[in-house]
Amino acid sequence: MNQDHNTPFITESIQDKVATISFYSPASNSFPSSQLEKLTSIITKLSSNTHINTIILKSEGTGAFCAGASFDELLSIKDTTTGQTFFSGFANVINAMRKSPKIFIGRVHGKTVGGGVGLAAACDYCFATTNASIKLSELAIGIGPFVIEPAVSRKIGKTAFTEMSLAAHEWKTATWAQNHGLYSEVYDTVDRLDLEVETFATKISSYNPEALCEMKKIFWEGTDHWTELLHQRAEISGRLVLSEFTINALNQFKAK
Repeated sequence: MNQDHNTPFITESIQDKVATISFYSPASNSFPSSQLEKLTSIITKLSSNTHINTIILKSEGTGAFCAGASFDELLSIKDTTTGQTFFSGFANVINAMRKSPKIFIGRVHGKTVGGGVGLAAACDYCFATTNASIKLSELAIGIGPFVIEPAVSRKIGKTAFTEMSLAAHEWKTATWAQNHGLYSEVYDTVDRLDLEVETFATKISSYNPEALCEMKKIFWEGTDHWTELLHQRAEISGRLVLSEFTINALNQFKAK
């Protein structure tokens, strides 16, 4: 696949009953709003495809799995409406994943921060490598992991979420993430990771699609209010991103 690795992109492919979505950004696989919008659109389209029942979510490169929100775009936000719209991008992706009748398998090959942790948490089953440390750094830049909190807390519990949020400068290991339920399996190498993801996806895709759809509903019971909740949370982030604290912190992070 020939892609311009100076430009963000998202690709989709289908093999048998398994779809794969792969995203990339030269800025450590962080997400500008256009990428979030495209990812939501692809998830929605694949969710209505009756020929598949499993979707693998992965990113390209050998570095970070996902660095969360694009700092450049965060710094470009000048009003609360634009801010809410940007953070609603993550809300839309998470809601699209939870509403989808397909089973989402996460393939997390490297470190993931903020919104990336939210994406991993929104997967129904997540594979990772020992390099896939996680961090919720939002408080360190003056905002908070508001939009992704329901998805992350659903997976690791409110106590572990609180620990991650307050220790905003601290990386949690892949083993920690597995012990707290974010990752289902952790492997030493990317080659082993890819083998296990492919094997698992093939097995899942062989199951009765009606049964998988009904199970997906059970997995996400009690989340119907998230459509409204996550957009309310996006409003909080959209307001805080305009604060002097956040603007200064973002500039300091970019200067490192």
